[in-house]
Amino acid sequence: MQDVTIYTTAWCPFCIRAKMLLDHKQIPYSEIKVDGDPAKRQEMTKLSGGHTVPQIFIGETPIGGCDDMFALERQGKLDEMLNAS
Repeated sequence: MQDVTIYTTAWCPFCIRAKMLLDHKQIPYSEIKVDGDPAKRQEMTKLSGGHTVPQIFIGETPIGGCDDMFALERQGKLDEMLNAS
Protein backbone atom coordinates (compact mmCIF):
# COMPACT_ATOMS: atom_id res chain seq x y z
CA MET A 1 0.00 0.00 0.00
CA GLN A 2 1.17 3.49 -0.86
CA ASP A 3 1.98 5.91 1.94
CA VAL A 4 -0.58 8.67 2.45
CA THR A 5 0.39 12.13 3.68
CA ILE A 6 -2.10 14.85 4.48
CA TYR A 7 -1.26 18.49 5.25
CA THR A 8 -3.87 19.94 7.62
CA THR A 9 -4.90 22.65 10.02
CA ALA A 10 -6.84 22.00 13.22
CA TRP A 11 -9.84 24.18 12.35
CA CYS A 12 -10.41 22.98 8.77
CA PRO A 13 -13.67 21.00 8.30
CA PHE A 14 -12.39 19.59 5.00
CA CYS A 15 -9.28 18.26 6.75
CA ILE A 16 -11.47 16.57 9.35
CA ARG A 17 -13.69 15.07 6.65
CA ALA A 18 -10.70 13.78 4.64
CA LYS A 19 -9.18 12.16 7.73
CA MET A 20 -12.57 10.59 8.56
CA LEU A 21 -12.64 8.91 5.13
CA LEU A 22 -9.11 7.60 5.58
CA ASP A 23 -9.94 6.38 9.09
CA HIS A 24 -13.17 4.73 7.86
CA LYS A 25 -11.21 2.88 5.18
CA GLN A 26 -8.54 2.02 7.79
CA ILE A 27 -5.86 3.69 5.71
CA PRO A 28 -2.88 4.80 7.78
CA TYR A 29 -1.61 8.29 7.04
CA SER A 30 0.98 10.79 8.15
CA GLU A 31 -0.47 14.15 9.15
CA ILE A 32 1.59 17.30 8.80
CA LYS A 33 0.00 20.23 10.60
CA VAL A 34 0.70 23.60 9.05
CA ASP A 35 -1.06 25.70 11.74
CA GLY A 36 1.21 28.65 12.47
CA ASP A 37 4.14 27.03 10.66
CA PRO A 38 4.96 29.07 7.55
CA ALA A 39 7.82 26.75 6.59
CA LYS A 40 5.55 23.67 6.56
CA ARG A 41 2.88 25.57 4.62
CA GLN A 42 5.50 26.68 2.10
CA GLU A 43 6.70 23.07 1.79
CA MET A 44 3.09 21.95 1.18
CA THR A 45 2.58 24.60 -1.51
CA LYS A 46 5.86 23.75 -3.23
CA LEU A 47 5.10 20.02 -3.29
CA SER A 48 1.41 20.20 -4.19
CA GLY A 49 1.01 23.44 -6.08
CA GLY A 50 -1.98 24.11 -3.81
CA HIS A 51 -2.24 26.65 -1.02
CA THR A 52 -5.42 25.45 0.72
CA VAL A 53 -5.73 22.58 3.17
CA PRO A 54 -5.96 19.71 3.12
CA GLN A 55 -3.38 18.76 0.53
CA ILE A 56 -3.26 14.99 0.18
CA PHE A 57 -0.52 12.84 -1.29
CA ILE A 58 -0.60 9.18 -2.20
CA GLY A 59 3.03 8.18 -2.35
CA GLU A 60 4.70 11.13 -4.04
CA THR A 61 1.61 12.02 -6.08
CA PRO A 62 -0.46 15.02 -5.01
CA ILE A 63 -4.17 14.23 -5.42
CA GLY A 64 -5.50 17.60 -4.28
CA GLY A 65 -7.87 18.21 -1.42
CA CYS A 66 -10.84 16.62 0.30
CA ASP A 67 -13.26 16.96 -2.62
CA ASP A 68 -10.67 15.46 -4.97
CA MET A 69 -10.14 12.46 -2.70
CA PHE A 70 -13.90 11.87 -2.37
CA ALA A 71 -14.22 12.09 -6.17
CA LEU A 72 -11.54 9.40 -6.54
CA GLU A 73 -13.42 7.29 -3.99
CA ARG A 74 -16.72 7.65 -5.89
CA GLN A 75 -14.99 6.67 -9.13
CA GLY A 76 -13.40 3.62 -7.51
CA LYS A 77 -9.93 5.00 -8.24
CA LEU A 78 -8.79 5.75 -4.68
CA ASP A 79 -8.21 2.09 -3.81
CA GLU A 80 -6.41 1.57 -7.14
CA MET A 81 -4.03 4.42 -6.36
CA LEU A 82 -3.45 3.21 -2.80
CA ASN A 83 -2.65 -0.31 -3.95
CA ALA A 84 -0.45 0.65 -6.93
CA SER A 85 3.16 -0.44 -6.67
